[in-house]
Amino acid sequence: MPSDGPLSHLRILDLTQRLAGPYGTQMLGDLGADVIKLEPPGGDPTHKTPPYFAGDESTYYLSFNRNKRSIIVDLKKPEGRAVARRVLAKCDALIENNRPGVMARLGLSYEDLKPDFPGLVYCSISGFGQTGPDAGRGALDPIVQAMSGVMSLTGELGGRSVRAGIPTGDICAGMYATTGILAALLRREKTGLGEFIDISMLDVQVAMVGYQAAAYLQSGKVPGLQGRAHDSYALSYCVAARDGVDVMIAANGPRPFEALARTIGRPEIIEDARFLTPQDRNRNKADLRKIIDEGCKTVTSTEIIACLHKVGAPAAVINSIDRAFAEPQVLHREMLLELQGKRDGDRARVAGDPVKLTEAPRAHYDYPPHAGEHTRAVLKDLCGYDDTAIETLTKMGAVLDAPIAEQTQEF
Repeated sequence: MPSDGPLSHLRILDLTQRLAGPYGTQMLGDLGADVIKLEPPGGDPTHKTPPYFAGDESTYYLSFNRNKRSIIVDLKKPEGRAVARRVLAKCDALIENNRPGVMARLGLSYEDLKPDFPGLVYCSISGFGQTGPDAGRGALDPIVQAMSGVMSLTGELGGRSVRAGIPTGDICAGMYATTGILAALLRREKTGLGEFIDISMLDVQVAMVGYQAAAYLQSGKVPGLQGRAHDSYALSYCVAARDGVDVMIAANGPRPFEALARTIGRPEIIEDARFLTPQDRNRNKADLRKIIDEGCKTVTSTEIIACLHKVGAPAAVINSIDRAFAEPQVLHREMLLELQGKRDGDRARVAGDPVKLTEAPRAHYDYPPHAGEHTRAVLKDLCGYDDTAIETLTKMGAVLDAPIAEQTQEF
């Protein structure tokens, strides 16, 4: 799987499953790293996650595993662990997302590996981190959204808390893991030393509470559901137009405010003492939004968007997913990828790569691997096993070309 991307000199041993880790390693693969996905005998459970499939692979799996090679190794067998160490000897970094303690029981923790691999960059992703009273607990994305306070901010005013429609806890943990790995690799270039990176999904979500956290910690006032509005900006919120379309507007500056006021037939509010400055508008946002809401119902969504775009202000309709992937800008930016594999049915359309490199653009994205698809090639070409040794390991069940059964995980 040759690549000329900026990380083409790196090889990653990916022991992750499900979402957080695979998202992070996909980012590394998109940037050119050779990612070897080491799967258990049953394969990553997301190969079979319902309800949608392309061929025999779940679209869930296809979303987060492009640009990788897959090998199946049974780490519960000593021969499998020996194989993993031999693969690791050819890698720059290892990333795993088991519960704390699992890798130590296998003899594959950072402390176990450090004596033999002093320059190893080792990243562990878990629900709550490697330390603390909750370290041993399992977690899923909605759990950390709930614990972190994120869900308390998400939902309609006067309604109930809801989880974000995308798995922010998983995705952002994978992104932070990628950042940590790259930082550790840069440090290694200077020092020759490896690093252990401890990524907690809960930590990531708490960090992402961001300015809402700072506001509470400074004021003592607990923020609540945000609905479709913004605490700090009176005219950053959702309005309903005459044609029944919901529009997100950002009309906070003087020119956008004036343009919107005139478009909805309420020019008098421009000189209203309650709304003269952004600070005035924020203090009196309930009154202002009532006027804006009434006025927007008299004009179309197209008119609202056009008036704001004309003065350089952001505005957009709330797209459904189908409309988002029909947006000319989304298509122009190649944010819809057509993936083609080698088997019949290996065709999938997925969300694209948002990292656009000008000097080293990626020309091709590889179809996500089937479980065990590259076991023999990696063992033979990368690690130097001959055919006899591979056959022996296969008969032992230490390595496999394909999963033996669907794997389940209890939480």
